[in-house]
Amino acid sequence: MLPELGLISLLLAMVLALALSVLPLAGAHRSHAAWMATARPLAYGLLVLVSVSYGLLTWAFLQHDFSVAYVAQNSNTLLPRAYQVTAVWSAHEGSLLLWIWFLVLWTALVARFSKALPAPVVARVLAVMGMVSVGFLAFTVFTSNPFVRLLPGAAEGRDMNPLLQDPGMIFHPPLLYMGYVGFAVAFAFAVAALIDGKVDAQWVRWSRPWTNVAWAFLTLGIALGSFWAYYELGWGGWWFWDPVENASFMPWLVGAALIHSQAVTEKRGSFRGWTMLLAIAAFSLSLLGTFLVRSGVLTSVHAFASDPERGMFILIFLAIVIGGSLLLYAIRAPKVESGQPFAAGSRETFLLANNLLLTASAAMILLGTLYPLLADALDLGKISVGPPYFGLLFILLMAPLVALVPFGPLVRWQREDMSQPVRWLAPWAVLAVIVGVVAFFAWPEGTAKTAFGLLGAAWILGGTARFVWQRARSKGSRFTAEMVGMVLAHAGIGIFVAGVFITESTSIERDVAAKPGQVFALRGYDFAFEGVGKAPGPNFIADRGTVRVSRDGEEIAVMHPEKRAYKAGGQVMTEAALHGSLHRDLYVALGEPLDANGTWALRLYVKPWIRLIWLGSLFMALGGFIVAFDQRFRRKVAA
Repeated sequence: MLPELGLISLLLAMVLALALSVLPLAGAHRSHAAWMATARPLAYGLLVLVSVSYGLLTWAFLQHDFSVAYVAQNSNTLLPRAYQVTAVWSAHEGSLLLWIWFLVLWTALVARFSKALPAPVVARVLAVMGMVSVGFLAFTVFTSNPFVRLLPGAAEGRDMNPLLQDPGMIFHPPLLYMGYVGFAVAFAFAVAALIDGKVDAQWVRWSRPWTNVAWAFLTLGIALGSFWAYYELGWGGWWFWDPVENASFMPWLVGAALIHSQAVTEKRGSFRGWTMLLAIAAFSLSLLGTFLVRSGVLTSVHAFASDPERGMFILIFLAIVIGGSLLLYAIRAPKVESGQPFAAGSRETFLLANNLLLTASAAMILLGTLYPLLADALDLGKISVGPPYFGLLFILLMAPLVALVPFGPLVRWQREDMSQPVRWLAPWAVLAVIVGVVAFFAWPEGTAKTAFGLLGAAWILGGTARFVWQRARSKGSRFTAEMVGMVLAHAGIGIFVAGVFITESTSIERDVAAKPGQVFALRGYDFAFEGVGKAPGPNFIADRGTVRVSRDGEEIAVMHPEKRAYKAGGQVMTEAALHGSLHRDLYVALGEPLDANGTWALRLYVKPWIRLIWLGSLFMALGGFIVAFDQRFRRKVAA
């Protein structure tokens, strides 16, 4: 009976979402206060109903209710308790329900924290979010029902995908979805402003905190997914330009451009068309990512579904949302004031270049991701687009952005006076060049890539430090939360750049055939292989290796890479051993047995400074969160 209640809750939620998308919007159009007042109660009711449905599905997993097909396909009685909870979002139907729960959560949060906004604005914003909810709820109910019954019920479940039985599964999808779906708020504010026909600084100020929080969550989600893939897949890489990785990275890039564009629109009244278009694009790319993952057009470790019916539903929904919002933009945008003019050397120009480079990067990734699919669909042959394409073009597009980052905060609005920022930054440019030259000649096993990476990182960090110094010594100036967040985010970019270039150019790996007692030297570390033994787990049996790592005769770590054979399905998974610190990671992956004498294939890695990648990402996310709490966003814009 409980699964049926879950489906009934979703059906009722769809009714409420329909009401939310119609009544408040009609009320705002007719200035009908009672209809507009329904927006908040409907948003709260929507959250309650979807929460009930999600809770009932979780309960079915915890109770091992194998009469529910989704539970039987993705869990069993041997699965540890924590993974019984994460199994809810481990496959298509449950992850879609999690997506919807985050969507209605964002809707309820907007309803709760928008009491200072005019009633027509709230009504239109919540109505747009209600329309999006209708589409996803209909998709779930009609094509992806997680409560379908098995008659008779299964005696035992199949098991959750072993690759997903990892602590990363607890945090990565929720953080990623929180960011993905959070762009729906910026989208809703933009569409609501276009419906109203009044695009001014006030609506941008209201939407800025939501955009920053969504972008910060997406940053954390992408970074955690990168770290999870790094230690779980056994190949030692942190990014592979996988199509589904690209699907989350594209809205992140456009979201970063949106954050900067909103700042210009709110403070100077310029870039209004840019801001609306970027808000539409960020959420549209989030929806496109959903289509890529769930339509079956991709083969990826991340992909969920391969049902053409589902893919067609999402494609139609995508066309309605993107096409409708772009049509509205085309009708309304020509009437939007362009804002104040600005000089070629002004801050607006630098932020415009920022927007162009970020959106061009997103477009390049979109082309590289979709072109092989289009070529296949049009019978133009199988085309593979991989890291050589993405890596080269992304660096070429991002290099100018790295050069511009320190100038942005130091250049004045509107006016053209570049001599002072150039004078302020000249010593830091010299210092950055010196750092790059020293790195080229002194870094062990370093290359030109290391030198350029450290030069870029030193330039960004030095320029950011110069802004902090300049602000601190100016009389009457203070650091707002927006400035602190910007400083942290820019510093995070510098740290990230250093981590990427150092690890890409100086990491070393070695594949060996290891017999018990053998010692292998790698970058000053001695890896002593002691053999492999059996180790039972809660739902698997592991071949567990032991590798002692020492340096200069001093033991540093005892590492235990594993090959796990899962009892339910018999799948064999690699579990790499990792010993990390800020300045380097030691990484050991266990391969296959090579003979009957205890010889095993081992892959050994030493990765210098790779953790700077995730430390930089953490700084960027923290900056986004801090900006969102600037009290200025809660004040009304002066006329």
